[in-house]
Parts: sequence; C-alpha cells; structure tokens
Amino acid sequence: MKKYIAFLFLTLLFSSCEKVVDVDLNNAAPKLVIDAIIKWQKGTTGEVQTIKLSLTNDFYTNDILPASGAIVTVINSGGTTFDFLEAVPNSGEYVCSNFLPAIDETYALTIQYEGQLYSASSKLYATPEIVNITQETVQGISGEDEIEIKYFFQDNGAEDNYYLLGVVNPNKQIPEFGVVSDEFFQGNLMFGFYGSSETEPGITLGLSVQGVSIGYYNYMNKLVTIAGSGSGNPFATPPATIRGNVVNETNAEDFPLGYFFLSEIDAIEYEVQ
Repeated sequence: MKKYIAFLFLTLLFSSCEKVVDVDLNNAAPKLVIDAIIKWQKGTTGEVQTIKLSLTNDFYTNDILPASGAIVTVINSGGTTFDFLEAVPNSGEYVCSNFLPAIDETYALTIQYEGQLYSASSKLYATPEIVNITQETVQGISGEDEIEIKYFFQDNGAEDNYYLLGVVNPNKQIPEFGVVSDEFFQGNLMFGFYGSSETEPGITLGLSVQGVSIGYYNYMNKLVTIAGSGSGNPFATPPATIRGNVVNETNAEDFPLGYFFLSEIDAIEYEVQ
C-alpha cells in the first residue's frame, strides 16, 4: 500500500477593537538581506538567474531598501565564474545570463558590499517531477464547500530527502509554502495538499516542488512557522532573527540575513475545474 504525506495551509483571521499606540523604537543598523535561491526549472537551460540584495528597514515600514553597487559572483567547483550584474541601477537585482546549473555540482557565492565580504557555498539538489494532480470538493471548516488539490511526486528511496512545496493562488497576494521530509515515507509516492476557501473554478494555481538540503529545510520550516503566526508571508521581516548560511568574512558579528541555495524545481500551472 502506498503511503502519502500532505501539508495543509490554514489562514486564520482575527478581528478586534484597535487603538493606535505609537512606541518609540531604537533603529538598529541596517543588515544586508541576501535572497540567493537559484532555481533550475525542469526543461529549461537555467541560464538566467537572479540574486536579490536589500537592507533591513525600520520596524513600522514595509518598504524594501535595495542594496545597490555590490559585486556578486558564483563559482563552480571547476573554477568557472558567473558574474551577477545589477541590470537596472538601484534595483538590488543582480542577473546572470550564462549560468550553468548541474546536479550535485558545488557552487560558492561571494558578495562584496560596502567594504564587507560575504560568502556561502551549496551544492545543487535534484527534484522529482510532479506526476499527477487530483481535485476534490469537500465540506470546509466553515461548513461551505471547499476545493482541495493534491499533486503527487515520487520520492527516491535510496536517500533521505527534504522538499519545499509551494502554491501560488491568484486570489492571494503572496505565495504559500510548506516543507516536508520523507523520514517515514522512503520511496513512496508523496503529495502536496492544498485547500483554501479562496480557490474557485476557473483560476489557475501555480504548484511547485523543490528538493532541498536539510539545512534549507530547517531554515524554511522556521520561516513558515513564524509566517503562520502573522501575515503568512515567509519572506516578510520575521519577529525573531533567523540565521542563514551566508557569513560575513570581514566582520563575523555583523552577519547578513538570507540564504544561498541551488536546486531544480518542478512547477506546473493547474486550472481549477
């Protein structure tokens, strides 16, 4: 008998009387935020990749401060250097158009910014294909009908695996994520599960699965947990500092935020029936 594993996205909305209270907070020095997740979409060359750099901002603002003027490079184990250049001035988005992704290849990231040198390394992980998608209508928590989606992928029983699962719903402002391991499901057909009252016939969902390292699995698990207690956005500024795998070679105590990681990703657009 095949075993399955699922993850569930739940959004809770609380309302109450509110009173605006202004609290004076001391602003810490801005930290560099590094979004260096290289995703190689199955069936593509993966040549075009983007790394985003920004700075932390004041507590009461959601404005993103781009980190412009950095020197960003990625080097593979063979010594080939891939330059990530800021295509649009003051955007904080650094693009490489000739990247060469390879499964199990190891890559090293270096960033020079404002006199500081940052570095990290990671190998590129493989990802299984999404092999099937099913849809079912059930009675939701509110008593109303709710559409549930399952998308299946085959686990590799020869090794321990960790996965990041994602859903993009056009009726929601931000993507939703969950992490899962094959600890109790080695070699079985696994699935991602998505149910939401904001899923309706005719919309197109973006479904994805991504093989990840245990380090990135733990990192995302913490972010998703924090997001579930707040806005639901794992890429918003968390209420607690979560360290990534990038280190400051110039000043270890002035560590950056964010992560450097590479993997394949299988993403499918599914039209809800």
